[in-house]
Order: sequence, then C-alpha cells, then structure tokens
Amino acid sequence: MASLYDELKNKRPAPERGPGLFSRIAWTITRAVAAFLFLSTALVVIYKFVPVPVTATMIFDPNGFTKQWTPLSRIDRNMVDAAIAGEDGKFCEHNGFDHEAILKAFERNQRGGRIRGGSTISQQTAKNVFLWQGGGYLRKALEAWFTVLIETIWGKRRILEVYLNVAETGIGTYGAEAAAQRYYDKSAIRLSRVEAARIAAAFPQPKVRAVTGVTGKVRRHGNAIAAQVNTVRTGYDACVYR
Repeated sequence: MASLYDELKNKRPAPERGPGLFSRIAWTITRAVAAFLFLSTALVVIYKFVPVPVTATMIFDPNGFTKQWTPLSRIDRNMVDAAIAGEDGKFCEHNGFDHEAILKAFERNQRGGRIRGGSTISQQTAKNVFLWQGGGYLRKALEAWFTVLIETIWGKRRILEVYLNVAETGIGTYGAEAAAQRYYDKSAIRLSRVEAARIAAAFPQPKVRAVTGVTGKVRRHGNAIAAQVNTVRTGYDACVYR
C-alpha cells in the first residue's frame, strides 16, 4: 500500500489557466488608450512652447507648401481680429465648442444642400495640427479630445497664434506670414484691415477662394469682415490681448 507521502509526491498539480481571450483584449485596449492619452497630452504640452514644424495637411499637399512660423507679436492685430470676425466671433467666450453654431449647422445640414460645419477656431486648430482633413466620426471624436487639451493647456492666445501659422491661406500657402508675403509682398505685422480681411475671407475654402483681385461673393464677404474688425477690437479679442 502506497504511503500518503507517495500519493502526494506522484500527484501533479493542475495546470494554471492563463487569462481568457476577453481579458487579454481588454488589457491590450486599455494599454493602447493609456498610451494614446499620454502621448497626445505630451505632444500638446510640447507645442505649447515649440513652433509646430509641419502638419499632415502640409505633408500631403500635392502642391507642396510654403510657410514661415511667426510669433503672434509679429502678426498685426488686424489679422487676429479679422480671423475672429470671419471664423469664430465667440472665440473668447466659449470653451472650445460653440454649441449654438453646431446646432445651427446640424439643422442646415438636415435640410440638405452643401454640408456646413460649426467648427470654432479651437476645433480647426486641433484638426489642422494633430489630425487629417475630411470627416468621419473617429476624426471628429479625436478633434474634440484635442480641442479640450489645447483649450486647457495652451489657452486662447496660443491657440490663435498656432492657428494663424498653420491655417491654409491659398494653394500651397500656410499661415498669415506666408500669405502676406505672397499676396501683398509685406510682413504680416504690416497688414492693413482690408488686407487681413481678404486673407480671412479665404480661410473656409483656401484652394478655391482668391485673396487678391476678388469679385462677387468673396469680395463682399471680405468687406463684411473688414467692417467687423473694429467691433472685434472692442472686447471680442480680449482673451488674446489681455
């Protein structure tokens, strides 16, 4: 008869079962999300202090690109106020999202016709710097995340500074300085109210809308922006010029 010791010695422990497939997938997703949150936040922190060297839109522009990073102190206030007047009149009031404009854009789109957005300057900056052009729920979700980050970490003045350096202002032309040099043969710090308004009028469709020699709807839009610059200066740009 085998002793109790022999029985225990010969008895093999049951093999340990590893984590199930669901657990491994969940762990992988968790790690990927954590890595994305860390890296995206780190990149936003870096760009708070470092000029944005290039964007995906510039890299994939078939026309190439011309840009010249210029600090906001070297961009005329006319350009800042024209951008706010033309693109985001509530720039200093919202937290990155103009909910009223988004709702109006949604209602217009439901009625059909050309799709229109309700993006703020903050959202456009987030998209231009960190993402790609085009639609889709994924891109919009990422855009919202980066918008929250830059509003929290950069602040309004830095957002406007980056926007005016990466926004497309014509075919192969990016930023206020490159636009000023191309269209008016001068630095962005010397832009007049009308010149700045003409550049801002091209922001929505930079590959289609001309800046100089314009007529019709684009010219009227530029004139309307120029007329609003003085109004913006009464306090609507306070978050930029405290």
